[in-house]
Amino acid sequence: MSTASKARQRPKRPSSNKLLSQILKAKYLYLLLLIPVIYVFIFNYVPMYGVIMAFKKFTPSQGVLGSDWVGLYNFQRFFSSPQCLSILWNTVRISLYSMIAGFPFPIILAVALNYCKVTPLKKTVQSLTFMPYFLSAVLMVGLMTQVLSVRGGIVNYFVGLLGFEPIDFMGNAALFDHVYVWSGIWQGTGYSAIIYISALSSVDPTYHEAAMIDGANIWKRIWHIDLTAIRSTIIILLILNVGSIMNIGFEKIYLMQNPLNMSVSSVISTYVYNISLKAAQPDYSFGTAVGLFQNGVAVILTVAVNWIANKISGEGLF
Repeated sequence: MSTASKARQRPKRPSSNKLLSQILKAKYLYLLLLIPVIYVFIFNYVPMYGVIMAFKKFTPSQGVLGSDWVGLYNFQRFFSSPQCLSILWNTVRISLYSMIAGFPFPIILAVALNYCKVTPLKKTVQSLTFMPYFLSAVLMVGLMTQVLSVRGGIVNYFVGLLGFEPIDFMGNAALFDHVYVWSGIWQGTGYSAIIYISALSSVDPTYHEAAMIDGANIWKRIWHIDLTAIRSTIIILLILNVGSIMNIGFEKIYLMQNPLNMSVSSVISTYVYNISLKAAQPDYSFGTAVGLFQNGVAVILTVAVNWIANKISGEGLF
């Protein structure tokens, strides 16, 4: 084959002028893309500079770079502290409980609403289940305190009518996990179901028509059509939930804490706040080290679960 024919067979690379002209044609789209890119860079990547504090004895007067380098000392302090095991256990226990108990409910709600043929009822239920998501942590805990109060709470009112003694839901350490998890399920189920509802809306109705002709009942249609259609969405959200096992929202659990339930409610986020920020002499280096450990475990869990999902089903987040 001649040199000229080989040259003709080589794919042509776009010239810089052609690439520039293509960018200029879609310049407004690139300008829109530039806004979130700048936002992510400023608020997600620039703060990573502060991770250096985890390996230093930070003092504000000396700054991040001027502070003394201590290596893994701050991590050793955390792992050797008497509260380390109990804090890790509380964090993992509450997170796993929240994930296992709460993960199926948005799917069930989405499937139920998808099969609801009464439009006014469907919209009413969706609105009622979605509204609690907008309650702030302060309002949510205040509402829980009033409803579950030993004196005057509506729940203990019905408990008394049944002939039982009032239950201190907010002060009983054995009930803390249940109150935290199920209040969270009530608050977040409607919001989480929106993702599954949108995924179910893309299912071709002809699949259901063909299944009904073949004699499939509603349960078989849900299993073989609906759940199969949203399988990738379920897997992605499961991966994200597992990756956030070590991250529990600070506000709600901190507001629910009291001396009676502190042994089971102290998690990593509240521990960092109490030790490194609320103390008379704030220890920013120690808080940064614990936060870095927490995020490192989250990354490892996310990658591991994603690898397992790719091996089992061939569908993963990346």
